[in-house]
Amino acid sequence: MSDFLQSMATHSARRAAAVSSSFCSADFDKPALPLQLGTFDVIAEIKDRSPAEGALKTTNNSGASDRSSRARSYAAGGAAAISVLTEPSRFDGELAHLEAVVAAVPGTPVMRKDFLVEPVQILEARKAGASGVLLITAMLTDSKLREMLDCAWEHSLFVLLESFDEDDLHRSSRLLDNAIDQDKAASGQLLIGVNTRNLRTLEVDPDRLVNLAPALPNACCVAESGLLVPDDAARVARLGYGVALVGTALMRDDDPGALVTAMREAGTMA
Repeated sequence: MSDFLQSMATHSARRAAAVSSSFCSADFDKPALPLQLGTFDVIAEIKDRSPAEGALKTTNNSGASDRSSRARSYAAGGAAAISVLTEPSRFDGELAHLEAVVAAVPGTPVMRKDFLVEPVQILEARKAGASGVLLITAMLTDSKLREMLDCAWEHSLFVLLESFDEDDLHRSSRLLDNAIDQDKAASGQLLIGVNTRNLRTLEVDPDRLVNLAPALPNACCVAESGLLVPDDAARVARLGYGVALVGTALMRDDDPGALVTAMREAGTMA
């Protein structure tokens, strides 16, 4: 595990320990929306800060929060889901941001993107209205990953399972030997992601998507980080990725919905 991931895991474990483990059925009344995937899709991200890029645009010209209107623009552009960063120490995130986005786009699945290490954080996400969660293979032992996935499936959440290298990808791929996980992958509710960002230097290595393409499993695979323009979507689609997760480019764009549409169309045409 990289130094950055280890730091995130430590912070996340502290946050998990502070979450009340007392939940009731009423806590999960908000609907969990399944992913509806086409030929090529975009998961559009909302985040206040990137450790690599610094502060991002989350307020409008009057200083009011721009997250809800940006989320509506993403949805209008055809985003399959909206990813919301909830990590506080390096991304300035919080669960309230996710709750606001869920309220703004009731027909679009919203995913909690964080460095989750305990099932209670999945329950916390479900209570806030999340329809999906990101899990990072490198941060979790096989037994903990199994526990986290079982919790997500029990609560009807989709999962984006993120890999950084070939070992991660092989671990993720082995899950498809399990009938339940295979069914979730076949229905598009288990996505296998490849993140191109080096979590030691925080720089993007675009060659990682090329190098790992031959090892992609029989599942919908997601290209993450460093995708900026429609041509990038076309490039990853040709490599076999069915979804692009796009964050910083959308956060910096004045018309993010149009960029979502353009990337979807470019990927589909490719």
